[in-house]
Amino acid sequence: MNIFQLLFNGLAVGSIIALSAIGLTLTLGILRISNFAHGDLMTLGAYLSFFFNSLGLDLSLAILVGTVGTVLMILSTEFLIWQPMRKRRASSTTLTVLSIGLALFIRNGILLIWGGNNQRYNIPLMQASSLGSLKIEPNRLLVIFLTLIIVVFLHFVLQKTKIGKAMRAVADNIDLAGVSGIDVKSVILCTWLLTGIMIALSGSFYGLIVGGLRPDMGWFLIMPIFAAVTLGGIGNPYGAVAGGIIIGVAQEISIIWLGSNYKLAVALVIMILLLLLRPQGLFKSA
Repeated sequence: MNIFQLLFNGLAVGSIIALSAIGLTLTLGILRISNFAHGDLMTLGAYLSFFFNSLGLDLSLAILVGTVGTVLMILSTEFLIWQPMRKRRASSTTLTVLSIGLALFIRNGILLIWGGNNQRYNIPLMQASSLGSLKIEPNRLLVIFLTLIIVVFLHFVLQKTKIGKAMRAVADNIDLAGVSGIDVKSVILCTWLLTGIMIALSGSFYGLIVGGLRPDMGWFLIMPIFAAVTLGGIGNPYGAVAGGIIIGVAQEISIIWLGSNYKLAVALVIMILLLLLRPQGLFKSA
């Protein structure tokens, strides 16, 4: 197998895992929620983009509208589920169980509306460019480029804006942040907003590079995403990016020895080894 082709494919998949892992690590670091509905919300974002694309919208515009829809869905879960649970001081176990129930609700809703068959975006096929033995697919290259732009934008938000500094303060100590005058409710809403954007875009991008959408695709991505968050250090968005790239590349490279059927297990193995050897992650947790 062409090692450079696998590296390129792994970088594209890793970019998507990294993008989604940023959203999950923000949820874990700031809101203290292990959201197992994360993967199914990715699927919802992809299917909403597909829906608007099937109505005749250009894919880029359809992804934008689908992202808005996903964000609205996530904000509704904040007001209907997470906010009431915080007021009741629900335990982390309760929140985890609720997130699993939310995941099942979303997945079955997708099955009810769109059925169990694979769906495809209404876009023309694009010819891959050749660079020696390397085949560069435009969609994969676009995903890598857009992910880089989004990561730079997120860095600006977290480091240079007032809300970004408030988010970092809440991640350090939510009670102290509230006492010192930070509007914690606004920080929570902003966290869900950023998470929703990351989720929707990563889901739509994944559907773009794999060539089709499946109702269960987010469920199969949740383990690599959690592995990326663990690898990068919980609550560390930069670590999540690095972890996502490492997991994506490792999964694709493993095809050489394990075949494609077992590449998802690579993320689980990496996470287990890391928890045994360095439970705080490769990078400092937030």
